[in-house]
Amino acid sequence: MLSVRITNSMMNSKMLQNLNNNLRRLDKHQMKLATGKNFNVPSDNPVGVSKSLGLNTAISELQQYKRNSEDAISWLEITESAIEDVQEIIHRAKELSVQLGSGTYSDADRVSGKQEIDQLKEQLIKIANTTFAGKHIFTGFKTNQSLLDVNGLYTIDTSNNEKMMFEVGIGDTIDINILGHKLFGRTAEVAPPYTSLDGVSVDTGEAVIGNQAELLSVFEDLSNALGVNDPARIQTSGKRLDKHLENILSIRGEVGSKVNRAELTLNRIQKDIVNVTGLLSKNEDADMAEVIMQFKNDENIYRASLSTGAKAIQPTLIDFIK
Repeated sequence: MLSVRITNSMMNSKMLQNLNNNLRRLDKHQMKLATGKNFNVPSDNPVGVSKSLGLNTAISELQQYKRNSEDAISWLEITESAIEDVQEIIHRAKELSVQLGSGTYSDADRVSGKQEIDQLKEQLIKIANTTFAGKHIFTGFKTNQSLLDVNGLYTIDTSNNEKMMFEVGIGDTIDINILGHKLFGRTAEVAPPYTSLDGVSVDTGEAVIGNQAELLSVFEDLSNALGVNDPARIQTSGKRLDKHLENILSIRGEVGSKVNRAELTLNRIQKDIVNVTGLLSKNEDADMAEVIMQFKNDENIYRASLSTGAKAIQPTLIDFIK
């Protein structure tokens, strides 16, 4: 049977190796205590790191969907506010048409009413050119261009397929824009008496450059009727306003439903972010009580190995040659 000769050099090397191993464990626990994480490099926990990468990617995607939803809600709220203003203007114009179309008011009253209608018409044009973050909200894809000129004529072609879609989830999109011709209508006529406006419904077909916005035509005809004291045309304008009011209410309901959907989507995304963040925390975050206990245990082992090693390598041949 062969025997192995144990030398001081071998003992020293083995002791240093064991000390380094113990110190490495201490350093690992100290790193967990300093960072609060179970792992700091892929070699610490390859499976955990891979899972964290997937969870972080999911959180980044959810946060982008959250921003998209918030932007969609802001856009829709600006749109809803503009439509509400249009509704109030139509209500006021309707009141004037009812009051001044009875024939019991003076010329001065009708002149005053005409001036107010003209001001309301100008306000409608401003609303038609409403912007959000520098983008026109009623012009489809042409957000850098205004919808109407000062005369209420379309300055751009508008197409029904110009839908702005915001992605708020995987395969989940929200159509956020209302096209101007759906809101204000269109007519090829550019001068009174606008006989085509007495149809069954508002003409919301696609508009081209130079088309008159139908709602603006109604206001213009009402203004002219007040100017020449034509009660019949004033009353006709009131009926036309009723048709546009119905159209406005329908569009406002559509926008409201989109806002509700966007808000529900945002709430869901926020809950998903909280849930996925919780999973990430469970995967990454260290149990501090457990880490401290392991640290103290390995610290005692390290101290004991230092003490034992010091005693084991203390005697040498020199000690016995004296």
